[in-house]
Amino acid sequence: MAQDDVFKKLVSHCKEYGYVFQSSEIYDGLSAVYDYGQTGVELKNNIKKYWWDSMVLLHENVVGIDSAIFMHPTIWKASGHVDAFNDPLIDNRDSKKRYRADVLIEEHLARYDEKTDKEVQKAAKRFGDRFDEAMFRETSPRILENRRKRDEIHTRFTRALNENNLEELRQIIIDCEIVCPVSGTRNWTEVRQFNLMFSTEMGSTADAAMKVYLRPETAQGIFVNFLNVQKTGRMKIPFGIAQIGKAFRNEIVARQFIFRMREFEQMEMQFFVAPGEELQWFEHWKQFRMKWHRALGFGAEKYRFHDHDKLAHYANAATDVEFEMPFGFREVEGIHSRTDFDLSQHEKYSGKKIHYFDPEQGKSYVPFVVETSIGVDRMFLSILAASYCEETLDGGETRVLLKLPPTLAPVKLAILPLVKKDGLAEKAREMMDNLKFSFACQYDEKDSIGKRYRRQDAIGTPFCATVDHRTLEDNTVTVRHRDSMEQERVSTDSLQRVIAEKTDMKNLLKQLAQHKA
Repeated sequence: MAQDDVFKKLVSHCKEYGYVFQSSEIYDGLSAVYDYGQTGVELKNNIKKYWWDSMVLLHENVVGIDSAIFMHPTIWKASGHVDAFNDPLIDNRDSKKRYRADVLIEEHLARYDEKTDKEVQKAAKRFGDRFDEAMFRETSPRILENRRKRDEIHTRFTRALNENNLEELRQIIIDCEIVCPVSGTRNWTEVRQFNLMFSTEMGSTADAAMKVYLRPETAQGIFVNFLNVQKTGRMKIPFGIAQIGKAFRNEIVARQFIFRMREFEQMEMQFFVAPGEELQWFEHWKQFRMKWHRALGFGAEKYRFHDHDKLAHYANAATDVEFEMPFGFREVEGIHSRTDFDLSQHEKYSGKKIHYFDPEQGKSYVPFVVETSIGVDRMFLSILAASYCEETLDGGETRVLLKLPPTLAPVKLAILPLVKKDGLAEKAREMMDNLKFSFACQYDEKDSIGKRYRRQDAIGTPFCATVDHRTLEDNTVTVRHRDSMEQERVSTDSLQRVIAEKTDMKNLLKQLAQHKA
């Protein structure tokens, strides 16, 4: 099945089963803004808990805060967002559509990689067990020519980004004959910068109103609270401050469902270290964060690091964790060494001294910072994309299921009476009332047992417990496993323990505990 078709089915599935709705849908929707439904909010909360516990519970030197969305406007001047928080945009004159120039070029570069992969796949089929992929990649004329062209464009692209050369970005688009996906033409405007911050006014009267911004990132709320947390928590460097919160960006080119939205949620941790130790900690958190992603069990090949072609003005090292979405590898998390830029800037603009006295070194200094920043919504999409599956069963029937990690699944156990009579429904209700205190359960008695299984498969419920006539005799139920569809008899007394063992968040956290700061 084509990847575009898979993505369309996934978007449709999200609405049909209560994961994601278009915001304000009855008013024809609001572009690039989405609401999370009854199952979506549970998955989202579980993702946030997995991140929060992996940061705050596993690390004695990481604490959390929750800062305000509205902040003093000078903060955004100090951080550089007022002057430098821009995207390079380009319009197609025929379709009237607007695009990010850098994204158009990145997608063009990705097509060279796709061509190379296809050449490798064809050769692997042709040569079978005799195929040496490494040698083929180094000797194939087509692959070498592809690589030469890609490297040439990539070099120009990197230079243009670092020099903020908008004319060169447009020229690359022209030279590469990149067309508008809608019109199919190359009738492009000039490239220009567009600031992404939302602004509003705070104050009771128009004359006294102050211009403020909806925060475009959550990190600054951590930086301006550095001394508050350090002093009240008696924190010693190295230590981190974690936060989960909403951020807002006026994305002009918002697309690909919840991948790029105007209102989104971030999970960020700023780790404060002594100057000179930042790159060592950068490597540490880079490895820890990749381990966090891979612990979900979707396969190591689904993830990769992508070092930045252009470093932000505050960074001396930066990489992204990319996940293979239906539309290619895309960023889900960024790890950055931010140097002492942020704290130094806030010290300068606020006039307040923001230093840390290091008792081991016997001196004060402005700490350096290593940041890990992950989008909740992008993480949500990557998990759904990796979990969505269509299977053809014996007899030709097709089932659609979400192979969600049991720890993150919105519903852990569905309790299903085989029929609604003979006391089975009452027994199932009794079990529901007992188990709902331990984990998320769902009771379902409507339709045939087969249809109910399919419904739970589509929701992503890892286990179903069917109450049948034998249950009334020996207090056992049939537990059905979502992925394998295998069934086993389990006593009602041990059901809570069996499901809890398979869905407990501790299972994921213990995998990470060996790699903590």
